Amino acid sequence: MTFTGLLVFAAAYAMAVATPGPGVAAIVARALGNGLNGIGWFILGFVLGDLTLFWIAAFGLAAIAQAHAGELTLIKYAGAAYLLYLAYKLWTAPAVVAEAEPTTERAGGAKLFLTSYALTVGNPKAIVFFMALLPALVDLQKLSLAGIGELSLVIIPIISVILGLFAFAASRARALFRSTRAVRTLNRGTGAVMAGAAAAVAGS
Repeated sequence: MTFTGLLVFAAAYAMAVATPGPGVAAIVARALGNGLNGIGWFILGFVLGDLTLFWIAAFGLAAIAQAHAGELTLIKYAGAAYLLYLAYKLWTAPAVVAEAEPTTERAGGAKLFLTSYALTVGNPKAIVFFMALLPALVDLQKLSLAGIGELSLVIIPIISVILGLFAFAASRARALFRSTRAVRTLNRGTGAVMAGAAAAVAGS
């Protein structure tokens, strides 16, 4: 892949990771209740979960591109419509404050990893998001195994750093993540950015 293509994918993916959802809510709730204890294992589950869904989407779309190139246009517009729907849901979502988990239980690394991995792969929105973005950002007819590997190496540090920052911020600034005003601002801000992404996908 070109360096520009990797940058565009990285920017779009970073926006997706930072968007409020089950992953961010779980990280914030964990950090509110338990601080940074075991957070590395928790984040690792999200990382491998996203990689699993990305590989499924990438290999599946690459196969479609080889056999039915014309159908990718329909997938692209369907993806743009889905992103616009997510933007609307974020803008109108109630400001739900993440509740802290009990601090009495010290879960082991394996349990934390499996919990976050299951949360990720069990969320259909994640793989749909990859399927919505890839046709607009990547030339799927030229996407090789090496290209998939390059994109995977982009995913790993982005999701690790962003979720790590959410965890650190929640453990240090608990009042912020328990403020409905802050949650509402985050929801509407990311919703506006998501609407912009939908327009970019549709116009590409």
